[in-house]
Amino acid sequence: MSWIILVISGILEAVWATALGKSEGFTKLWPTLTFVVALILSMLGLAYAMRDIPVGTSYAVWVGIGAALTVGYAMFFGGEGVSLVKLLLVIGIVACVVGLKVLH
Repeated sequence: MSWIILVISGILEAVWATALGKSEGFTKLWPTLTFVVALILSMLGLAYAMRDIPVGTSYAVWVGIGAALTVGYAMFFGGEGVSLVKLLLVIGIVACVVGLKVLH
């Protein structure tokens, strides 16, 4: 169960990071509210997962999921440039996250 919560928390990290960018310095209401709710839920889930999964592994997986999804979203929906190198680096992040899960 902790791993499922950790993955959901990583997804919520990407949500709050994206919402933070769209809030334009907390001047837009809905992205700001999305940021606050996703941030709180993401942190609660990370804290829950850390009860069973070591801190280093939990944090690395949480950050990796959030980073990969945030970059992917920005490339495909946010106008950020897409390149083979970026795609390979994101795949590398995902591979490292999977590796941490396998080793745990």
